[in-house]
Amino acid sequence: MGERKVAVVTGSNKGVGFGIVRGLCQKFHGDVYLTSRDERRGRDAVRELEKEGLSPKFHQLDVTDKRSIYTIKNFLEKTYGGLDILVNAGIMKSFHTKEEGNKVIETNYVSVVNISEALFPLLRPNARVVNVSSRMGNFTAFNMKEETKMKFASQNLTVKELTSLVWEYYNLFDCPNFNPKLYIGQFAYGVSKLGLNRLTSILQRNVSADQRHILVNSCCPGYVDTDMSDHKGLLTVDQGADTPVYLALLPTDQKSIAGEMVCERVVVKWDQGDLHPNPLIKSMMPSLKSLL
Repeated sequence: MGERKVAVVTGSNKGVGFGIVRGLCQKFHGDVYLTSRDERRGRDAVRELEKEGLSPKFHQLDVTDKRSIYTIKNFLEKTYGGLDILVNAGIMKSFHTKEEGNKVIETNYVSVVNISEALFPLLRPNARVVNVSSRMGNFTAFNMKEETKMKFASQNLTVKELTSLVWEYYNLFDCPNFNPKLYIGQFAYGVSKLGLNRLTSILQRNVSADQRHILVNSCCPGYVDTDMSDHKGLLTVDQGADTPVYLALLPTDQKSIAGEMVCERVVVKWDQGDLHPNPLIKSMMPSLKSLL
């Protein structure tokens, strides 16, 4: 009898992460773990899916706490001996101060670095990793000064170097010409997702060297009707989950989508600038080039 397959979705008690758990429960032949920082909310979400006839499992996980990350690592190693699907869906967007913006970077980018460091050694051959990102990352890259973009685009960039670049770029928030009232609602989020998209490429490069045929991709779920969009999004949670689930279940003979950014099942460039659906953000962001 073979080892039981297992999938883990971070930040999945609501929103797109919840939709991803639902989709994997319907299509993945293995155990699917819904995780959340708050155990009560997580178990409530599991019960909601159980009412639909699905059978998700639950494990507490605070993506910003290394001890919590290593707790789930030890659990997976002991219980399953490995990991087949990892979807990083935990996100934070809202902030009003520079300090709160730091938390956005920590949650959306640094936590994925830490999770990857802990869980990648558990990935089995043909495992799939999906980082739920955003068009804001592409849009932020598009509006960078060329010299800055070249640093992020380096083919030899390490995770440590990328992390330094992410913080360096975010700290331009303190630039005297920077208008925090105009950009504070988007800047940290965009930088965090830019970092996540580039991290995805580096992680794919690293795992490609060991011939386990692991695929690591990032994706934008689209403009989804969730708390993140203040429920202004046009897509349902299940529609938003479509691309992440698609990438998580790429067949074993699929090698062409690796280290990419994917929107609506289509690969896009990490610095493609015509992707954001919000016209207000489109009108704001071009002026960043003169500052950043």
